[in-house]
Amino acid sequence: MNTRMRRAAFAVAAGAMAVSLAACGSAEESGDKGDDSSKSAAKGDNIKVGLLLPENQTARYEKFDKPLIEKKVKELTNDKGEVVYANAKQDATTQSQQVDTMITNKVDVLIVDAVDSKAIANGVKKAKDAGIPVVAYDRLAEGPIDAYTSFDNEEVGRVQGKALLEALGDKAKPSAKIVMMNGAVTDPNAALFKKGALSELDGKVDIAKSYDTKEWKPENANANMEGAISAIGKTKIVGVYSANDGMAGGIITALKAAGVSPLPPVTGQDAELAGVQRIVAGEQFMSVYKSYPQEADVAAQMAVALAKGEKLDSIAKDSVDSPTTKGVPSVLVPVVSLTKDNINDTVIKDGIYTLDEICTAKFKSACSKAGLN
Repeated sequence: MNTRMRRAAFAVAAGAMAVSLAACGSAEESGDKGDDSSKSAAKGDNIKVGLLLPENQTARYEKFDKPLIEKKVKELTNDKGEVVYANAKQDATTQSQQVDTMITNKVDVLIVDAVDSKAIANGVKKAKDAGIPVVAYDRLAEGPIDAYTSFDNEEVGRVQGKALLEALGDKAKPSAKIVMMNGAVTDPNAALFKKGALSELDGKVDIAKSYDTKEWKPENANANMEGAISAIGKTKIVGVYSANDGMAGGIITALKAAGVSPLPPVTGQDAELAGVQRIVAGEQFMSVYKSYPQEADVAAQMAVALAKGEKLDSIAKDSVDSPTTKGVPSVLVPVVSLTKDNINDTVIKDGIYTLDEICTAKFKSACSKAGLN
């Protein structure tokens, strides 16, 4: 792990449990989550944690989530715990097979970020039947999960919607045409982002075109945006709600190719390096910064506790309901609107990126104007 990742992990480790938790759902019908000691004897530090991440299109999973979870598991198990990793590359069938492999390999606990929250339910049940507790990570998987950690996803959408309205200023009126580029329908988070955004945007602007973008892929967002420009007219689009940074890149490419100038404000999420650089350059208005180190820290704590047959009372103070499971012990991590004005106080301060990484030769001048030097 490089120095930046070590700094990021250390910066949040001490404060991870001081997160302001968002209470959600009901604890009714919860059963006895967080205590698998009835199925297996309490374990020591020699545990095996299965980690299944959904895709590698978004930079965060390989660059942040995986190494941070690995580091925290090692820390919590005196260097004796092992993380067995697989990435589904956006294929739900592949992820189901990976669950089977983890069960065959007799992992002690699974951390699963589902490609498809419904499709994973059968795999979750198989794991539970094999005595393997499951932590749903980032996306609320269906099936008998034991714990869940993510961000307040409706709040992510609200933050994006508010930012877009602020960027529009006087242009924000019921007749002003915007495009909504939502995430994949297979991702339950996408629906929550959309719900949160619509709570801010409905009635204040005209959502002239709205898309659910297959697999969150930038090239699909690019194609959708080309269609929106053709249908609405390039001079009539005053803003674009993009659910994440990868899609924002595809959207901005389509706007530039159509000769749209100046570019309308475009939102994003994930604080990807390319997104941050577009914000510095004035091409993208904002992103949503989510503390992956904090989320990864909590997931590792949950997983190690469950693998050892311990309860989650000291980790998860709240609960959520999934479509299939009530009262899942949960930790929801706060989010921050990332704009040109607070890059120093967010991704740089937390050690996610260095100034040199953001302010490459191409962006030196823009960085200087933004006070990043």
